[in-house]
Amino acid sequence: MSTSNPTPTSSPSASSATTASETANVPPKGISKGISDTTMIQLKEDLETMLLYAINHGKIINTELNPLIESNNLDDLINAHNILSKNVAPATPKSIRYLKLLCKDDDKKSIFQRLPIIRNLVILAVLFLIIFIGTSLSSEVNTQSLSEGVLSNSGLSLLLNISFLCSISGLGVVFYLLKSVSEGVQQATLKPEQSIYYVALIVLGLISGLILSEIVSSYDQGKDLSIFNNAVLALIGGFSSDAIFSILQGIINKIKSIFSVNSPN
Repeated sequence: MSTSNPTPTSSPSASSATTASETANVPPKGISKGISDTTMIQLKEDLETMLLYAINHGKIINTELNPLIESNNLDDLINAHNILSKNVAPATPKSIRYLKLLCKDDDKKSIFQRLPIIRNLVILAVLFLIIFIGTSLSSEVNTQSLSEGVLSNSGLSLLLNISFLCSISGLGVVFYLLKSVSEGVQQATLKPEQSIYYVALIVLGLISGLILSEIVSSYDQGKDLSIFNNAVLALIGGFSSDAIFSILQGIINKIKSIFSVNSPN
């Protein structure tokens, strides 16, 4: 009498659980587990961009980069990127590509077409200069009217004096920005999105120059104040608007820290 061993059958619940676990381990179509090929290509292009920039500008290049750049391993490429970033600092791959685009040989384009920010700053400088000359020719703008400040002055005299101070502040901030743009081109740190920052800095320079000149003009009722000192303060406020903002922010942080020492939070 022969006996047959029963064949073990898997339960439907066990097979469905196995299928679900296998499906969970398979990545969806179009999505890889590691870094994408596009990112790898961009990483290698950044390495080549920084390496060419370092060679052309006489930067010191670490010899340990050779095996790292030739490798296709992600860790090696990231280490090479970190080393080259230190070699070409403060430049970045994005700013280097932007500078290469600006310096591209094209006889049909002038510097104003290649770099619109310079054109806009030059136009603003001419505009502020015209306002400065026009308001300074008026008899309403003098030492006495400037010393009166905003609270004691009114009418056309107030408008002309504020325009006079704002034009000087504008000249100061444009002077600073033109110098900053020229340094950015020389050091390959200029980026296209900085134009938004420059617009905000121009407005900040006008405000800081006007506030700084008006604060001093109201001190001791404007005694012993000359038009030269008032104009210089407006110029300093426009040129160093970023520094003045940092100083005011530091004062606010100190005041906040005093009141937050005993705070329960």
